[in-house]
Amino acid sequence: MTLSDPRFLSLNQWLKAYFSDEVTPVLISGDASFRRYFRIYTPDASFIAADSPPDLVPIGPFISLSNAYAAAGLTVPKVIHADAAQGFMLITDLGDTQLLSVLNAQNVGQYYRQALDLLPQIASVVESQEVNSGLIHTLPHYNEAFVRRELHIFTEWLLGTHLSLSLSDDEQQLLNQSFDYLIANALSQPSVGMHRDFHSRNLMLQAGELCVIDFQDAVVGPVTYDAVSLLRDCYIRWPQALVTDLMQYHYQQAVTHAFIPPETGFDQYQTWFDLMGLQRHIKAVGIFARLNYRDSKPAYMADIPLTLTYIVDIAMKYPELAPLALWLTRRVLPAFASTEPLTEVKS
Repeated sequence: MTLSDPRFLSLNQWLKAYFSDEVTPVLISGDASFRRYFRIYTPDASFIAADSPPDLVPIGPFISLSNAYAAAGLTVPKVIHADAAQGFMLITDLGDTQLLSVLNAQNVGQYYRQALDLLPQIASVVESQEVNSGLIHTLPHYNEAFVRRELHIFTEWLLGTHLSLSLSDDEQQLLNQSFDYLIANALSQPSVGMHRDFHSRNLMLQAGELCVIDFQDAVVGPVTYDAVSLLRDCYIRWPQALVTDLMQYHYQQAVTHAFIPPETGFDQYQTWFDLMGLQRHIKAVGIFARLNYRDSKPAYMADIPLTLTYIVDIAMKYPELAPLALWLTRRVLPAFASTEPLTEVKS
């Protein structure tokens, strides 16, 4: 989409009707979906306009969860004006400073503890209310079908579309067994409200406070999911000693808030955490490939090598998954290394 496409022109007309004056939306980003965001300046303030095609990314879940997260005490973008039929929103401006952009070895522990302190509030959000009807809906559950569907993204888009690998029966059986093991781990954990994309690019820093964005895909799911999303971020890797310390911080938090039974040992928690991260990273590399081929967003391909490294390193720690790690090392990593870092979109 360009800035002269019909949706942009319609957005301009919608904004003009709201402000009663000419405003100039400036593109600031498109995210990993089909949404686009624009900044608008007025004499008194700045705002963000969101363009979210209603047939692809309806805005109802965003508005409902924005209200639910705000009610839980989280700082999130506030929806000022919206048009669900057109897929347009005017929301408060939380600035440009992603947490990722300010992290360094000296401050990461402080900022990540601050981020982890938001998780009890996120965990409390397990339902949302429709704005127009007032109906209360429980958030979707991260169940077996959900997890299996996510894992299949890896098989379809990374192994199939990007690498064009034809799997033998033995290789397919290896993947099936590994995926079953990861699914069982996810389902064995206590469930809480889950942001589902809680990492340093989805936390904005404004006047020293962390603000939460990109929460519209929230579900009810495993207690470790959001913590591992943050601490084993696909976009940056920190020393294991720091990660372990922060894992223990979240573990104590989960016990204190009764998100996990008090008799749960740290070893059990760490297994949940490790395998949950492994599932998430397998899904993520598939999504990065899909963003390239389906959505014409090749930049995410650069995040695949770090994510594959996470997968191999963690899988090697668990005997049930060591064969998967070896297979990835011998078959997938060499195949990926032989491709261009940023591939062109197929026509």
